[in-house]
Amino acid sequence: MRLKGSEIILECLIHEGVTVMFGYPGGAILPTYDAMSKYMDRLHHVLVRHEQGASHMADGYARATGNVGVCIATSGPGATNLITGLATAMMDSSPVVAITGQVAVPTIGTDAFQETDVTGATLPVTKHNYLVTDVEELAYTIKEAFYIARTGRPGPVLIDVPKDVQNAETEFDYDALEPVHLPGYRLLSGASEDQIDQMLDLIHEAERPVILAGHGITMSGANAELQDLAELAQIPVAQTLLGKGSMPQSHPLVVGWMGMHGDAASNNAIQEADLLIALGMRFDDRVTGNLKSYSPHSRKIHIDIDPSELNKNVVVDVPVAGDLKTVLRQVLPRLERRTHAEWLNRIRDWQEDSSERDILNHDTQGKLMAAQVINDLWRYTDGNAITVSDVGQHQMLEAQYYPHQRPSTMLTSGGLGTMGFGFPASIGAKFGKPDEEVWAIVGDGGFQMTLCELATARQENINVNIAIINNSFLGMVRQWQELFYERRYQSTPMFSPDFCKLAEAYGIPSMRVTSRDQIQESVDFARSVDGPVLIEYVVEKEDIVYPMVPSGADLHDMKRRPKPGELA
Repeated sequence: MRLKGSEIILECLIHEGVTVMFGYPGGAILPTYDAMSKYMDRLHHVLVRHEQGASHMADGYARATGNVGVCIATSGPGATNLITGLATAMMDSSPVVAITGQVAVPTIGTDAFQETDVTGATLPVTKHNYLVTDVEELAYTIKEAFYIARTGRPGPVLIDVPKDVQNAETEFDYDALEPVHLPGYRLLSGASEDQIDQMLDLIHEAERPVILAGHGITMSGANAELQDLAELAQIPVAQTLLGKGSMPQSHPLVVGWMGMHGDAASNNAIQEADLLIALGMRFDDRVTGNLKSYSPHSRKIHIDIDPSELNKNVVVDVPVAGDLKTVLRQVLPRLERRTHAEWLNRIRDWQEDSSERDILNHDTQGKLMAAQVINDLWRYTDGNAITVSDVGQHQMLEAQYYPHQRPSTMLTSGGLGTMGFGFPASIGAKFGKPDEEVWAIVGDGGFQMTLCELATARQENINVNIAIINNSFLGMVRQWQELFYERRYQSTPMFSPDFCKLAEAYGIPSMRVTSRDQIQESVDFARSVDGPVLIEYVVEKEDIVYPMVPSGADLHDMKRRPKPGELA
């Protein structure tokens, strides 16, 4: 059938399984928005209040579902407003396709109104991008873009479509399109027999092994294989921030998460291990601390879908580029049972020491602590909610105090650390998982970066619960100022609006919590509302997230919360 480019875009989205997209209209994308009226029975468009929100919503949708999230914007500022969201998705390997309008082909390069070289601007923050100047190439380009976004190491792809290409007509038959063939783009599968032999030898010889479970576990669907590996060989599992939930956190072999604010037991185990088995993670600086002293006694196995991650930050003994699920399925049939009772007992001792230092076991003299709020949210939601955190102290506390039992239930900006991500990403997650309870856990600073999406939540009546952890500071920056800058709180005390009155202005029910005995009531209240709801938790202003590995310090050189009775 003969269609306009604008109609081809929407037809292709439907063929790729898209049912919802997040965007904001404008001049150069107007033909595609005009065509939407014919497709609204199959494609739901969510009108955001800022294009950055659209990219985070598409990202949140992708992380919650594993499917490609789609955002759409016009040229110039509309397209550049997507960039932070695309960079966020790129750092965390989230499959997103962004479609942007562009000025007409004859005016490209003339500094036309709202013209920006968006393919040039997004080159470093996308897995791939396209400028489509011929309507004959549009359908195949979109098909290829989705293929790239969801295969291998997933990531964001941008398609820039000039206005005259959207208006041009051509014949369209999606089923007749050629299969995607990309010379040089090789999808990896399993490991060689030699690599499997080397891995098994190291695992069987190890006395103090540790598995490092990253985001790649869930992305490859290797959660069951991870658990089999850990249980068969009795290997403790330390998780990265994005790897949380890759194996149930209540499992006795899960030590906790690792890194700057990770569990002390995990960090100690890594430093004393004689074997690290790194699965779908990338040894970033927040995980390793000082590379020169990182896990000095261990042999190392690293399996990742992206060959460029191997030996990038940490040189390993057995690097394997491959699909994690496939590789683990090669390993498991030949894996011999092992026990490491002495090693596991040593780790339990470290865990017991951490428990004594836990703020939950301290007398806080009636002060409402952020850790208490998040732990109580976990208790009163039965640990089953999808939580979408922003960036800062509350993010680290969410990771510490809301144990996740399922994959893809803790969503956060791990690599880029994007403040303002949490609330819009929670909207996207709720569209992807409408039957799940979704909580955005945000700070008062980050929330104010994207709070305009309250209007989006209200217009869609999306059932997202917003928990603002309000400490009246940019909390994590203040913590660094307290510890490393002699308490010079430059530009971190934060004035905020009355969040409850703000919610009221948007027609959103709200509640303010100032004491711990109100938390259960707040969860019950949120659950009683059909639509968005905002809960403000007013917490202690000057709190520190422990443990903390100072930037660049050795992983075992942690600042710890004193035990009761010890001097700080």
